[in-house]
Amino acid sequence: MTVVQHRSPLTALLVAGLLAASLTACAGDDGGKASDTAGGAATTAAATAPAANPMAEPAADRATAGQPFGAACTAVPKDGAGSFAGMAADPVATAASHNPLLSTLVTAVTKAGLVDTLNSAKDITVFAPTDDAFAKLPKKDLDAVLADKEKLTRILTYHVVPQRLSPATLTGAHKTLETHEVTATGSAPDFTVNGSAKVLCGNVQTANATVYIVDTVLMPAS
Repeated sequence: MTVVQHRSPLTALLVAGLLAASLTACAGDDGGKASDTAGGAATTAAATAPAANPMAEPAADRATAGQPFGAACTAVPKDGAGSFAGMAADPVATAASHNPLLSTLVTAVTKAGLVDTLNSAKDITVFAPTDDAFAKLPKKDLDAVLADKEKLTRILTYHVVPQRLSPATLTGAHKTLETHEVTATGSAPDFTVNGSAKVLCGNVQTANATVYIVDTVLMPAS
């Protein structure tokens, strides 16, 4: 004999409710696992993404961000005392002595007896001619200047402004230690000083100075 079981309406509702709750819980578990997986993947991707290379940014952006800018910056060593980080730790004359672009300038500063003066100065800007800039001068004229301490001192101090000039404040006329003014025109990364000297690598920081490496020796008015 077949026994037929009859469920009351209340029992049917309870069973339906239990099934619905079970299905919702399962779905919640799967959704949580999917969310955790997605979150983990995003975290892993962020952690393994390559760091941005500051020197790969446009020069104007580097200047705005307070970083060195200009085509000649690539000639600066990547590490060591002559690197940007190394120069930032030393006063300006010492920092320049480690830069391969500035050996003639360092010789001139030494002959003029200005190493201690520049190293002890506070918050200055230096327009630093490269070796090629000095090479533009006829050799006999350069030798004569290097042998004349008074004239050499005038020329070198004409390259120094007694305040730090950022790229944002570089444009304009600035009184130098020599007393005559230098005038910078343009905007980052294209600055010109006194109408002819191009900034090749600008906004280089040392412990006490901001340096703009230029392609021409600046001459004060007679």
